This record gives sequence, C-alpha cells and structure tokens, in this order.
Amino acid sequence: MASTDKPSTHDSAKTVPESQPSVHHPSINLFMIDLSLRLLLFASTVTAIVVMVTSKQTEMVIVSPLIRVPVARAAKFNHSPAFIYFVAALSIACLYSILTLMASFASVSKRSPSNKLLFLLAIKDALMAALVASATGTAGGVAYIGMKGNKHVGWTKICGVYDKFCRHIGSSIALAVLASTVLVLLVMVSTYSLYRRSR
Repeated sequence: MASTDKPSTHDSAKTVPESQPSVHHPSINLFMIDLSLRLLLFASTVTAIVVMVTSKQTEMVIVSPLIRVPVARAAKFNHSPAFIYFVAALSIACLYSILTLMASFASVSKRSPSNKLLFLLAIKDALMAALVASATGTAGGVAYIGMKGNKHVGWTKICGVYDKFCRHIGSSIALAVLASTVLVLLVMVSTYSLYRRSR
C-alpha cells in the first residue's frame, strides 16, 4: 500500500513532461514567401515597363481651330516627364528585384540568414516601395488628366482619341500598384522574420 501513496521516481519522471506540455506552432517558411514575392516583383515591374514603352499611338488630330486640317500626331510615353520618371523608377525597382532575388536564393540555401541581411532588405525594400509609389502617383495624376481633362484650365482629355495609348498607360500603372504592394509585403516579411528571432 505504501507504494501507492508515494509515486515512484520512474512515475514522477513521466509526469513532469506532462505537467508542462510543449506547444508546437506550425512553421512558416518565410524565406520561400520572400523568394516568391521577389519573383512577383520582377515580373510586375518588367511587364509594367514593357507595356509603358510600347504605348505609342499615332492618330490624325486637328492641331489648330483656325486651320482645321488633320495632322498625324504620335502619343509616346517619353513626351511626358512624369512617364519618363515612372519608367526610370520601375527600371530601378526591376534591377533591385534581380539583385535581391539572388540574395534571397542565397538565404534559402543557408540554414539561417543573418539578421543583418534581413535588416538591410527591410530598409531597402521600404525605400524602393517609396520610390515606386511616388512614381506611380505621378504617372497616375497625368493619366487622370488625360482621361478626364481639366475644364478649369482648358486641358482637354485625350483618351477619346488615343484610346490604345491610354489603355497601355492604365495597365502599366495598375501593374506598378501591384509592385508597390509587393514591396510593402516584403517589408512586412523581413520585419516579421526579425521579430520572430528576437523572441
């Protein structure tokens, strides 16, 4: 009977782990998410650049109300400084995506990337997100004027004439919005990786 009053050392060793159950959280492979997002960033920036630079359209328009003779006029992205800035910013983001894609490949091949690399990627992703967002806003403002015009200052809308050109511009801006969102998600992934390591 005495053996039932006091648990044996063998039984107590079994009950100690049971009193403190370990909780296993599902592991999330953040580095594969990072790699996928950088591939999406590359694809969206390249496509946006190609769509923008191929947006040329030539139409017959009346230049002067006094001389109502239609003249062939071409609409190109390089006729607007805002669109030139847009293409330049996306080109920088595209090159950045290639460089960081290689860094992400290297981090996946390692067991544990350094905190310094994660911190640098988070900072650079944030800077690139600001650059792409500013270029997208600039191009979007010019595109809105082209689509709606501004009767207060006498700016006429051109999308009724250059419909293909405007469709290209709109599609390129939509892809740039996607690229900006991807960059924000990359910042969140990098900072969350650092947060998990600091716990």
